[in-house]
Amino acid sequence: MQKKLLVVLAIAGSVGLASRVHTQQPAQVPAADITSFHVQGNVYMLVGAGGNIAVQTGKDGILLVDAGNAAATEKILATLRTLSRSQVTYIVNTTERADHIGGNANFARLGRPLAIARAAQARVFIVGFSTMLERMSDPQTKSPVPDSGWPNDTYSGAQKNLSFNGDAVQIFHQAATTDGDSFVLFRRADVIATGDIFDPTEYPIIDLKAGGSFEGVLEGLNRLRQMAVPADHMEGGTMIIPGHGRLSDIADLDIYQQMVTIVRDRLQDMIKRGMTLEQVKAAKPTRDYDPIYGHETGPWTTDMFVEAAYRSLNTQRNGNRSGSSN
Repeated sequence: MQKKLLVVLAIAGSVGLASRVHTQQPAQVPAADITSFHVQGNVYMLVGAGGNIAVQTGKDGILLVDAGNAAATEKILATLRTLSRSQVTYIVNTTERADHIGGNANFARLGRPLAIARAAQARVFIVGFSTMLERMSDPQTKSPVPDSGWPNDTYSGAQKNLSFNGDAVQIFHQAATTDGDSFVLFRRADVIATGDIFDPTEYPIIDLKAGGSFEGVLEGLNRLRQMAVPADHMEGGTMIIPGHGRLSDIADLDIYQQMVTIVRDRLQDMIKRGMTLEQVKAAKPTRDYDPIYGHETGPWTTDMFVEAAYRSLNTQRNGNRSGSSN
């Protein structure tokens, strides 16, 4: 038992380290070894490719939730071949960050054309919320992937449903870290792939320029909390594949959701008292959580999180105040 615990801790440590560089030009970062874990049913989790990847296998082919860094594609494919010899048919993108979509174009190039009339030239269906494609195809935006890796099967409503490999796969839109985030429920397997809406290795990323918001992240966590069903004493049951970090359950989600709620309440109180951003930073509203989720260096530091959260909540408060006066 002790030996097993040491192995789990070692894997968790390596995953945490990888998460700290997941937005630093991931296509140029050498691919780490890919580790696969059986989650439940026909769903697996791949770790070490940038963002975590959920894999569903079966008679219809392979469905991926996210595709990892571009540099990791060969190792991802080698790991997939230990699980199934089928073609990758679907990639569902939870976000447009390069450590989640970098491998899209590679898988599109490797696959055989799908024998489906509406996509005769497609080699893989790449599913994403419509605003992802809008930003990636905008001439003013430098997309992290070539156009062959852009979503070719977008949706714009609240959700998109698929029947694949004998399971109902439900894709839900949630404006959270960006306005185009999605999370995926494998209904029969009872597994949720959350993307970066839930990332227990760091504070939530709030990309204000891409329509992200603090309240959107918290709303997403609350939705996940309502959908996940524990088996016993708040553990087991629905398994959760986060954007980065270790395989989780509802107890892990609860801890993170409570942290985000408490930080939100603290910041809202400081904003209500008229504190400036500099004063909020000096007050260190995340001090007690920093040893777990905070980073002083890297692509997403504690200081960056506090600033983005402050600006998001302050904008919302001012918007609500002006709206109530009409």
